[in-house]
Amino acid sequence: MKKHKHEAELVKEALKIGAIYFEKRGAGKFEATDSASNKITAVYRLLVKDGLIQALAKDQENELNMRHKLALWIERQLPDGHPLKGK
Repeated sequence: MKKHKHEAELVKEALKIGAIYFEKRGAGKFEATDSASNKITAVYRLLVKDGLIQALAKDQENELNMRHKLALWIERQLPDGHPLKGK
């Protein structure tokens, strides 16, 4: 997968929005002590379960690829003209 120019910032935004979605969905609540890795996995799996993103192949399911999927997901959610929107 080709890394996006602003992938780190997009992942940070995806985790912020994903945590809100996670809580509103009733899946739980993230604590300040939860690692970024755990948050990435939890948000990714919930989005896959809800059909909002396509699942990775089992042999491709790792943190790096999950981060990329979350970056792509949040980029599609951003309004036109947003600084992180890569057009």
